[in-house]
Amino acid sequence: MSLDFTTDLYLEDQRVRLEPLSWLHFEPLLTICLRYPDLIKYSAARFGDESALRSYFQKAFDHRQQGYRYPFAIFDKVHRHYTGTTSFSELSEYNSHIRIGFTWISPEYHRSGLNRHCKFLMLAHAFEKMGMLRVAFRADSRNTASRKALEALGAQFEGEFRNDTLMPDGFRRSTANYSILWEEWVEIKAARFARQTMSDADPQPDHEADLPS
Repeated sequence: MSLDFTTDLYLEDQRVRLEPLSWLHFEPLLTICLRYPDLIKYSAARFGDESALRSYFQKAFDHRQQGYRYPFAIFDKVHRHYTGTTSFSELSEYNSHIRIGFTWISPEYHRSGLNRHCKFLMLAHAFEKMGMLRVAFRADSRNTASRKALEALGAQFEGEFRNDTLMPDGFRRSTANYSILWEEWVEIKAARFARQTMSDADPQPDHEADLPS
């Protein structure tokens, strides 16, 4: 099973539903954007005002049309709120590779377990439905919280791209690269995501503050 960019894909469990991003999600996510303008300070995307978010949405839709990125809105089923976005990107069917990124979640839901549920759904879909052999992640090398969160999921550090990304403020960031391989997934699923198959009545913390970009 591949990733069909032309059809709508929904991923969900007891806690979270990932919905294909659309303009219907703009207003609830704009509230987060305006309240937390520095939320994605480690991302190369502009953020923090209506114009910037509108551009962010349009670029996400363009990327989906180009077959580069599949963006989702994150809906918290417990609290009944849209809380952020995440994406699949850089699919290579020939190399059986895909990346998870473009993730941001409202700070009210950090350390709530929400992001861990998102990652579980996406990893399980990539490995068990799409047949991927490698799932990649990236983070600004300065973003120690994101890097620790990826390591807590079982992702392995692969090295840095030095000064590879120009940020909106003119700074050239270095990017830390991580991955999980198919042969690692069974053990990681059992060891790191056991709670994701259980009831979410008492969500466990996922120890995340800033999220990978």
